[in-house]
Parts: sequence; C-alpha cells; structure tokens
Amino acid sequence: MIAIIDYNAGNITSVARALQNIGQDFVVTDNTKKLDAASHVIFPGVGAAGEAMAYLREKKLDVWLKSYFKTGKPLLGICLGTQIILDYSEENETCCIGLIAGSTKRFPEKLTSEGEFLKIPQMGWNNIKLLRSHPVFENVLPDAEFYFVHSYYPAPADDEAILGITEYGITFCSVLAKNNLVAMQFHPEKSGRPGLQILKNFCAWRLS
Repeated sequence: MIAIIDYNAGNITSVARALQNIGQDFVVTDNTKKLDAASHVIFPGVGAAGEAMAYLREKKLDVWLKSYFKTGKPLLGICLGTQIILDYSEENETCCIGLIAGSTKRFPEKLTSEGEFLKIPQMGWNNIKLLRSHPVFENVLPDAEFYFVHSYYPAPADDEAILGITEYGITFCSVLAKNNLVAMQFHPEKSGRPGLQILKNFCAWRLS
C-alpha cells in the first residue's frame, strides 16, 4: 500500500490525483498505525518549514519518519518534504527532521543568469542533471523538464547524497538519494508524463 503523509502541507491533493492518474491505490493519513502498514510512503508538501515542523512534532510524525526511514522501506520526499528531511532550514530558522545531514538554504539575493536578474521564487519549468542512475528515474528522458516553485533548496553535507542538480543562477541540489530515500525539490505530480513516470517508478520500487 502507498501512503501519503497528511500534515496540512498544501500539495497533497495534487499528489493524490497523480496517483489516481497512474491507477495506483493509496491512502492519505496522519495516523502512524496506518502509515506503519504502508509499503511505500510519500512525504509531499508546500508551505513554510516552521509551520510544517510544528505540525509534524505535534502529531509525532517527525519521530515516526525517523523510525520509518530505518525500516528500509521506500520513502519519497517532494518540495517541502525534501527540504525538511535535512537537519536545518534557513526558512524560519527551523530545526528539521535530520534524515540526511545538511541544511536547506535560500537562494542568494540578486540571482542572475547571463546578465539578467532571476525571480525568486524560481517558478516554472527546469531540467535536472542526474549524477548517477536510480530506479525512480528509469525511463525518464535526460532532457525532460520538471515544474519547480521554491525559494529554498536542499544542501546536503555529503555530496554522495546528491542524485541530481539544476541550474538557476547557481548550481543547486534538486534531487537527493540515500538508501531507501529519494527526494526532489521539483513537483513530479505537476510535471506531466515525466513526473508521472517518476511516481510510477517509485510505487514499483523494491529494495532487496
């Protein structure tokens, strides 16, 4: 069973619709017993790190996520659900979950590309460069573009955790991967066929 963690974080409905689109059964819940029964867990989210972490702590979902990660079962982070799996976020100066060592940083002010100022947040389509292969990105073309909406980005302490990078004034980590965890700054559920392929791959991902 696929479970989507419900923590009042915005894009849960669009993730659910994407799973319906690929014919995948799922449950949306903040009940840890129901989450325990899941074979795969999706941790989505849009919004502010401080507010999200307050809700997660109230429901003890931060502790549950640490426990789930240790089980070795597949875990997918999306957008805010990627940023707050690190130790700390510059947004609201928030202590986060700490599944991966590192911090979430804000884009620099006066971000430029080819002499032109870039808008913050980055909002729109961009590509990623995978640094190695991964089952969740199988059958996704190298030139595929994905939908981003963010002012912050993950910066893991260990480069080995970086699976994909993206250019937006700077080169930043857009995809993290460690063991049974893969997490992306972009929104696969809003990224058309390539995004749906990622979700389909995740739901089929089995670790030995």
